[in-house]
Amino acid sequence: MAAVRIPLLAVDGGGTKCLAVLVERSGQEVGSGRSGSCNYQGSGEEAAARELMQAISQALEEALTRYPNVPSTPSAEWEVECAVFGIAGLDTEHDRQVITGMVQRVLQQLHVHVRHLIVENDGFAALLGATGGKPGILVIAGTGSIAFGVNDAQETSRAGGWGHRVGDEGSGYWIGKRAIVAVLKAADGRGAPTLLKDLLLPFIGLSRVDELFNWTYGSFYSVDKVGELSVLVSQAADQGDPVALEILQDAGEELFLAVRAVIEALHMKNKPFQLILQGGVLQNDDRVREIVIDRVNRYASSVVIENAQNDPIYGVVAKGLAYLDSQSEQ
Repeated sequence: MAAVRIPLLAVDGGGTKCLAVLVERSGQEVGSGRSGSCNYQGSGEEAAARELMQAISQALEEALTRYPNVPSTPSAEWEVECAVFGIAGLDTEHDRQVITGMVQRVLQQLHVHVRHLIVENDGFAALLGATGGKPGILVIAGTGSIAFGVNDAQETSRAGGWGHRVGDEGSGYWIGKRAIVAVLKAADGRGAPTLLKDLLLPFIGLSRVDELFNWTYGSFYSVDKVGELSVLVSQAADQGDPVALEILQDAGEELFLAVRAVIEALHMKNKPFQLILQGGVLQNDDRVREIVIDRVNRYASSVVIENAQNDPIYGVVAKGLAYLDSQSEQ
């Protein structure tokens, strides 16, 4: 049986969702699939592999509709020239070994044979794709937060992204956790009164502040659920709540500190570069976004703010297409 040949498989495996697409050399998408988080640090390797397999399987099944003479998966064999995986949780060499092994096992189970495999942190893959290899910094503030950069010498650096327990400052989770703390401190009389109590308690199905303690240490507590509370902080800030406004101000300042660290590490302060802002916090809360933009503009006057709101998968696809183009030129 002849294998189905596809130039590119691109996967954006984030901490919230996993998106897989199959792409022709022209950039035309021929199949896509979506599933949940494939960050093994949060859900475990087995669960992450299942989500990864689900997204890729959906993409393969959709692509098969374009090839009516090929048997359906799992019988079909696939030949992929280049596969690019941007996977959340790839922060250390140990992570690279774990994630690369997981990716290879999933591909083997799906009968997908890849000629050239690229496995990167999801943020780096999105950055390199979005900038086309030109100098730039990507700051992401979704459920978690991190900043990545690449300079004109193709050197890379990152700051933040150390997870919800010890980092992710300025993220949705960090903002949501600050909101919980603010409500508890206000109830004690240790903090200023805040509208956050009236928004937060009904949102998570509680009626009294003391129940918030049990919820925080109970089975319903999760990183994603706390991250959702950041929307309530924005709502309270819209009503002029000083506590909410302070939390969002601090979030913007923390994200700027991450960007500044990358600028310094890559010696980009006096050189032109793109700044790309992604993630729900930066895209949905103008206060946080404007604080980051204002601070970076003051610090590095040659920065160009990139306002494109493309999904990170487009960056992963661009990286794969760039590789295919480079091979065609050889």
